This record gives sequence, structure tokens and C-alpha cells, in this order.
Amino acid sequence: MDEPAKLNADSLGIVESVIMGIAGTAPAYSIEITTSTIVGTAGMLSPASILVCGLIMFGIAYAFINLNRALASAGTSYSWVTLVFGRTLGFFAGWALLVLCCVFMVSAMIPAANATLLIFDRPMVNNVHYVTVIAAAWLTFVSAVVVKGIKLTSYVQVLMTIIEGIILLAIIVASFVMFPRAPQHTFSLVWFWPFAFSPKLFANGALVAIFFFYGWDVTMNLSEETRDSNRTPGRAAFWSMVFLMTFFLVFIVITLLGLSDSEIQHYNTNIIFAIAEKLFGPTWGYIAIIAVLLSTVGTVETQMLQFTRTLFANSRDGALHPRYARLHPRWRTPHIAIFFIWIVGLVLLFVSSYLPTINVILKDSITAIGFQICFYLGLTGLACGWYYREMLARGTWLAVSHVVWPVASGLFLFFIALYSIPTFDWVTNVVGLGGIATGAIPLLLNRKRIWATPAT
Repeated sequence: MDEPAKLNADSLGIVESVIMGIAGTAPAYSIEITTSTIVGTAGMLSPASILVCGLIMFGIAYAFINLNRALASAGTSYSWVTLVFGRTLGFFAGWALLVLCCVFMVSAMIPAANATLLIFDRPMVNNVHYVTVIAAAWLTFVSAVVVKGIKLTSYVQVLMTIIEGIILLAIIVASFVMFPRAPQHTFSLVWFWPFAFSPKLFANGALVAIFFFYGWDVTMNLSEETRDSNRTPGRAAFWSMVFLMTFFLVFIVITLLGLSDSEIQHYNTNIIFAIAEKLFGPTWGYIAIIAVLLSTVGTVETQMLQFTRTLFANSRDGALHPRYARLHPRWRTPHIAIFFIWIVGLVLLFVSSYLPTINVILKDSITAIGFQICFYLGLTGLACGWYYREMLARGTWLAVSHVVWPVASGLFLFFIALYSIPTFDWVTNVVGLGGIATGAIPLLLNRKRIWATPAT
């Protein structure tokens, strides 16, 4: 019997893993394209929405940390839900991640192309077809880096994240020096008070807030390529979440202090540019765009890693065609899976170019992604609680961190997803719900293929 394919083990340390987790969530990108949406939804309670959803996401982080200790797998949610609830639910958990990674190619590559054009050819920034061509070029570059191996990928990611971090730190420091002198919105601790929400207002803002935190779990997808695979990815996920909660809270406060409601609405998906331009003038506005560009390219890189490692694990286990589990003999990367997501990304970019405006593309894709995030992360939280249910009798902290917090977080994510369905337009429902439902096709076809294969 052939040995199962193995990724390039012991390639990443704790520092690289933490940076991967941070880059997976794309701090600058998330702030840039989502801030105006959450402020428009939750208003002055946007920080409270970020805070509460961050705590919910911490429950899911503990689910990932605990399950990774039990089984370190590149398939993460797919592997763990399969272990606990069986192959069908496990397949759909993995499928939801695969679908949202594909959709994310559009919602992330479009801002990358926008940022590029803002720097080099600003008049063309609203030309959907021109933006699509630039986005396709960036997607091709990222695919070439990822296929060359995890070490090169991590080096590129570290460099981009350091440059991004320096730029954002300068903006944060200057904002707290200048904006409190003449704030556009008077600071109040009520901004952080979760009980100030009405149920409807909180639910509407939660799906957007959850999108801020998506992507840190790439550290777990890389567990088979990380030193001390059962512990290091979990530590990286924890510190990534600590950093991200702090960063998002700080930047939402900066936005409220520095920009008026009309400015937030006007700049829409260029919030960091607006803040930097207000602080330092047009030149720094363009430097801020560089941070957004690096953040966006970085998160596409981590999304490609999540997609290909999940597809690799599915194929290795026989849940999908085994071709996607083949590794390049030199680089030890799932090169066929990488080629597949590159082609799918190009096709989706081409299709999206026929939507009327870039803002429509972003709005529809972000909302659909939020639903799919809730689905696969929610299943993982429930799987953790059931797997570790005996911890309920082993002390308060073990019960909370292994069962109560992950399960409560998982149930909350399912509630938010179901609550949001009636508010979706038909495009979002097709992408969000239909994307998950289409998993039934490869699931049934693959079972038919396996049943038709003669025993050896």
C-alpha cells in the first residue's frame, strides 16, 4: 500500500505561525473594506460589536486549539468534524471553507487591484474590467509564490506584514495625538457596552463583525508543516487573536474619532487612505494604500494555503478525487490543488466583471462569506464540545475552555447565520447557501466513484 502524501514538515516556527495568523485575517484589508459597513450597521456601538464577536471568536479559537492537540491535520474543520460527527458533516464543513475561499478570491483581489490603480492609474479605479485584469495578475503572482513552497511563502508573508505593520503603527500613533483634540464623534465608554444593543441591531452588525476575524485559523491548516504540530499552531492562533482584537478595536475608535459619518460613507472602502490623508496629506494617503495592498495580497496568499491544504486533506482521505493530494516532488506543495484554485479564481473574477459596480461585488461577497464562516466554524465549536464533553467534570476552566465556550460560540454563529438569511438578497442567498448546498454533488459523485472502483 502506498504511503500517504506528506507535506514539508517542521518548516514553520512560532513567529512565522503568528504572522501567518495575523496576515490571514488581513488587518489593513479588513479595516479598509468593512469599517464603513459596520459603522453603517451598528453606528457608535461598532466597537462593542467587534468586542463581543471577538470574544465569540475566541471560543472558536479554543475549539481549534483543543482539537489540534487531539489531531493535527491540514484539513482542520473537515478532519475534526469528520472525527466527531462523521464523514458527511465533516465533508460539508470542509466544503464550506473551500467555497468561501473561492468567493474570497473576488472580495480580496478586487481591493488589491483597486489599491494598485489608486497608486498608478487613479482614473481607472472604477473601471470594473480594468480592475479585473489587475486582480488576475495579482492572483497569478500569489499562486506562483505559494506553489514554490511553504518557506518562500512564509518569507514573503513576514516581509509584507512587517512593512504593513510599520505604516499602520505610524497612523495609529498620529491618530491618538491629533484626533482627540477635535473629534468628529465624542468618545464614550458606551461605544464598548454590549448591553446597549437592541437584539435586531446586534444581530445585524454581528455578521459583519465576524468577517473582521476570519482567517486566523490558517495557522491550523499549516500544522503539518509546523514544528511541534500539536502545540505551536494553537499558541500562534491564541496570540494572533489577542493582537487582532486589540488592533480592530483601536482602529474602529480611530475611525469614529477622526471621520464624520459623511466621510465614512464617502470613502467607503478607502477608510485607511482617508485617515492617513487627513493626518499627513495626500502623500501619506498613498503610503497607506501600500499597507492595504500588502495586507490584501497577504490574505489572498493565506486563503490559498487554507484552500489547498483543506482540498489536499479531503483528497488524501478519499473524500475527493486523489489527484488533489499529489505533491510536487521538489517543493512538497499540492501543486494540482493550487493550479485548480488559480483557474477557479480567474473564472470568478471574469464573471464578477459583469456586475455593475465594484461596490456590489464587495457587498455581496462579504455577506455570503460571513454566512459560510458561521457554518464551518460553528460546526467546529460543536465538535470540540462533544469530543471533550468529559471535561465538564474536570474543573471549571477545563469545562469552560473545552466545552462551554466553544459550544456557546458555535451556537451563536449558527443563530446569526440563520437570523440573517431573510435579510439576504437573492444573489447573496445563492452564493452563501447555494455554495454550501452544491457540496452534495461532489459528495455523491465521489461516493459513486469509490463504489464503482473494483477492490484490490
